[in-house]
Amino acid sequence: MEKLLKGLAITLGASLILGETLRSWGQGRPLPFVLDDYLIGGGLIAGALWFRADDLRRRAAFAAAWAATMGGLYGSFFGKLLEPGGDFHTNIPGGLLTALIGVAYATSIFGMIATIALKPRG
Repeated sequence: MEKLLKGLAITLGASLILGETLRSWGQGRPLPFVLDDYLIGGGLIAGALWFRADDLRRRAAFAAAWAATMGGLYGSFFGKLLEPGGDFHTNIPGGLLTALIGVAYATSIFGMIATIALKPRG
């Protein structure tokens, strides 16, 4: 399960960074709304790589990276659900964007809970 969680974290982190780049390119989106996905994506990748050894600090950091991702995606996902067809300043169609963010949000919930529930190594 640990390898799955690390793989999911790296994949989701890279997807958030790449997806935000594709979504925002040429759209004139405010910088804080671009950088948040870079920060949470980078946090997931760093947390997964740092969790090579299983100690309390590394496990807590990995769970915190999942939690930060969950928190960062919450407003984006539910904001789009409550305003379907809104102007999201994006290169990705609104319905697809909402679905992708929803999958990322659900994955972050799973990742946080599963990381907390992991049995310690050894």
